[in-house]
Amino acid sequence: MVDYIFKLPDIGEGIAEAEIVAWHVAVGDVVAEDQPLVDMMTDKATVEIESPVSGKIVRLAGAPGDQIAIGAELVVIQVEGGSVAATPEISEQEVESLAPPPEPLAEPAIAVSHEIASEAEDDTAQQFMPLTTENARSKVLASPAVRARAKELGIDLALVKSATGRIRHSDLDVYMRHNGTQGYRQAGSAAIRADEQIKVMGLRRRIAENMAASKRNIPHFTYVEEIDVTALEAIRRQLNDNRGERPKLTILPFLIVAICDLIPQYPMLNARYDDEAGVVTLHGEVHMGIATQTDAGLMVPVIRDAQSRNLWQLATAIVRLAEAARAGKARPEELSGSTLTITSLGALGGISTTPVINRPEVAIIGPNKIVERPMFVPHDLGGERIEKRKLMNVSISCDHRVVDGWDAATFMQALRQRLEEPIHLLAP
Repeated sequence: MVDYIFKLPDIGEGIAEAEIVAWHVAVGDVVAEDQPLVDMMTDKATVEIESPVSGKIVRLAGAPGDQIAIGAELVVIQVEGGSVAATPEISEQEVESLAPPPEPLAEPAIAVSHEIASEAEDDTAQQFMPLTTENARSKVLASPAVRARAKELGIDLALVKSATGRIRHSDLDVYMRHNGTQGYRQAGSAAIRADEQIKVMGLRRRIAENMAASKRNIPHFTYVEEIDVTALEAIRRQLNDNRGERPKLTILPFLIVAICDLIPQYPMLNARYDDEAGVVTLHGEVHMGIATQTDAGLMVPVIRDAQSRNLWQLATAIVRLAEAARAGKARPEELSGSTLTITSLGALGGISTTPVINRPEVAIIGPNKIVERPMFVPHDLGGERIEKRKLMNVSISCDHRVVDGWDAATFMQALRQRLEEPIHLLAP
């Protein structure tokens, strides 16, 4: 047996170090060549590092949250003989003695896919372990706090579904909404959860640092405008009814088209501000960032050259990038370089929001939820009448060092006109 020292490879141009987000292996595990070992986060993206050889894990470089320098020791793998490509045979005794990976801390780390075992390992394990509900429950990935809460509620963790493979408190909430629990509590007898300390790391730490820097360095102001989207919603519904195999249109593609049409008149909104150099760059192309909620936190995938795409192309790009971000598969170049960002909570958008600017950009636009309210509208025969209309508030937060209040207000008035007369958005 020899020890193969696997050093952290160069995983990005100009990257000096990377942060450990989550280990997929533990000391004592037997791994195959190309099996995922660890998720490492750089300044731009999370990268899954695979094993270069087959063997047994004998040493790991650090814990989640630790920084590892490029070229430093990451994993030590014990391999057979002098060949690092050898694949050792696993005896039945070794299969029985392999310890399961330790439970990671229940932190909001980057959303990754956890596999319990390969198909071959499942077949081998079944020779030694009868398939029972208890065995299935023991394979479930969940923190001690989640397990304790599930036990208190009488929920079998083996029956709870999770999009990431690791059950969280939110998954228990979804299960209870659809299945209830074995009993009912009287008013005032809500369950008391134990205090839980969560290490701020990975993407959550990056978000915290970026948001703090944005609020600390940028003098924000927010302007909100109410927009009548009744006609827009009617056109959107008609287009979706005849979309065929194309993705369903949300309001975001219409909003992006309208914004891109107006940017030549308001170039100061599609800009980046270099604090240190004191230089504002007004961009000719619109690289639209789409703030996307994932299990790990907020990510901003980017639609390149949004000004050159039509409604359907934008809808396709939004769906693809959102799925990649939520699956942790977005490429580094898809998560950087935005010149203007849209952030939307969809139906949860509330009445009004005050978005935080995605630094070093100078503006961020936030559509809120659509509500139906009575309004006075012009009557064909003169005068006004009361009519039910679909209304949506749109917020824009701006960097007051670059964007004046007049600029933001006139832009929003022009945007309102474009969205209230959506036929112009369909013109070539």
